[in-house]
Amino acid sequence: MRKIFKKFSGLRNIKNSNPVEEIEDDEQEFEEEYEEIGNGDHGEETKKEKKEWLDEDYEEGQLSIDVYQTPAEIVVKSTIAGVKPEDIDISINNDMLTIRGKREMQETIHNNHYLYRECYWGSFSRSVILPVEVEANKIEATLENGILTVTLPKAKNAKQISIKVKEK
Repeated sequence: MRKIFKKFSGLRNIKNSNPVEEIEDDEQEFEEEYEEIGNGDHGEETKKEKKEWLDEDYEEGQLSIDVYQTPAEIVVKSTIAGVKPEDIDISINNDMLTIRGKREMQETIHNNHYLYRECYWGSFSRSVILPVEVEANKIEATLENGILTVTLPKAKNAKQISIKVKEK
C-alpha cells in the first residue's frame, strides 16, 4: 500500500530510465498491491468472480431531462423518440421520480455496416429528487411527437415556512 501512496503522492524517487518501462513497472506493482488487498480480510473473491461481476450487463443509458416548475406544478420533459408508451415506466417513491424504459431497434444491422453509430438503443432510466411534495394520484404523463411530459401537481401543503431563531 505504501508503494501506491508514494506513486500517487509524488514522493517516490524519479528515475532517469525509460518512461515506458516505468509505467509498465508501476502497472505491475499496482496489480500486485491490488491482489494483496483483494485476497486479504476484505473478501475471498477470486479473479474470475471479480471479472464476472464486472462483465455483468449494467449498461443502461441515462435519459436527458428538463425539469421546471410553475406556481402549481413541477414539469419534467424528455426527448424519448422511438419508444412506445407501453415501454415506459414512471414511478414515484417518496420525493423521487423515476422514469425507465427501453428503446428497441426494429431492424438488425451488422456492426461492420455502420458508418456512424450515435443513437442509443436499449434500456434507459433517470431518477430525479423532487424539490417539493406532489400529489401522486394526480400525476399525468403524455407522449407527443417523441417528447415525454410528466406533470406533477404540487401538494397544497407544500409551503415554505420561515422559522425565527431565538437567542438564549
